[in-house]
Amino acid sequence: MESAIAEHLKCPRTRHRRVEDDYTPPYPVWSARAPAAVRQVVMGYFGVQSRGAGMQGRACAALMKIAGGFALPDGPGHHDFAHHVDAAGYDNMIAIAYWDDPAAHARWCATPEVDAWWRSEERLADGLGYFREIVSPRAEHFETMFNTPDRLEGVGVVMGGVSGELQEHGYWGSMRDRIPLSQTDAMAPSGTRAIIAGAPAPGQRVRIAGHENIAMIRSGQEWVETTGQERTLYLGEMEPVLREGMDFLRDQGLGIGCYSNRYMHHLDAKGAPLEKSFGLSFWHSLADMERWAESHPTHVAIFGSFMRYVQALNFQLQLRVYHEVSVLKADEQSYEYINCHAGSGLMNGLGAA
Repeated sequence: MESAIAEHLKCPRTRHRRVEDDYTPPYPVWSARAPAAVRQVVMGYFGVQSRGAGMQGRACAALMKIAGGFALPDGPGHHDFAHHVDAAGYDNMIAIAYWDDPAAHARWCATPEVDAWWRSEERLADGLGYFREIVSPRAEHFETMFNTPDRLEGVGVVMGGVSGELQEHGYWGSMRDRIPLSQTDAMAPSGTRAIIAGAPAPGQRVRIAGHENIAMIRSGQEWVETTGQERTLYLGEMEPVLREGMDFLRDQGLGIGCYSNRYMHHLDAKGAPLEKSFGLSFWHSLADMERWAESHPTHVAIFGSFMRYVQALNFQLQLRVYHEVSVLKADEQSYEYINCHAGSGLMNGLGAA
């Protein structure tokens, strides 16, 4: 068993973990590992927003245009496609892309084919909304966790390696303990979100600045390999409880510190749904996320449903689950929205009441 914190990211602790050194977790999990040379990653969420079935073909074509750019020099090492319907009833199709080198991402963004398309006035005139939410956490500022070691997701794919079984999991506070920065820093938030260009409304190009220590989580599940009792339990009992919690964060999350939540379903390259989903949310702080996880009725219900699920199956799961959690410095965040409604992403709550 080993620590979630890679050896090259360890330092003398000034803040304690929530468990003792001889703690043994109840079941195994693993973390993605990157070479020590990888000091920072980039996670890019490139979205197309539309409303109504009549716009879906155009939205899909726009998403494919964005994804086509990934094949250019310095493109991402991995990408996914996903879809969700937001609280205002808009369809959002998103390409999620990962780089293990911020310099490569910067070169890619500056490529004329990418930059000129994004800046074109046509983006405000074609009836679609567009956004790109780019976060680039340093290695000390994020953690990953997987319940299987053989197929990584998200940023884990570009990190390339996998740990042994981890010690820091299976207890409240383990998410914080897995982030290397937690060894010396409380990761408390400071400042506020700010509009730095435009105004949150359709017909606008809007840029939002994030504040210090916004927390972000992508937490996913894949049930394609489930069968029999496990599949029945997941689809009939666990997923509906998960969806209810995700909808609460989408619709009412601002009141508890959740700026934005999307419960997304993966799509294949042709736009067909896969048996994979994830929640993506941005929070005022890691502490706000922890409070929801530990005590809010919607997450208590999710946790209780999951524990009943794994106990009924004696911890022998075909369901794959994972997450990636980042605590983001202000200079690790860039949020841009074109012709999107005011509740989109990090604009949520910043428009006129």
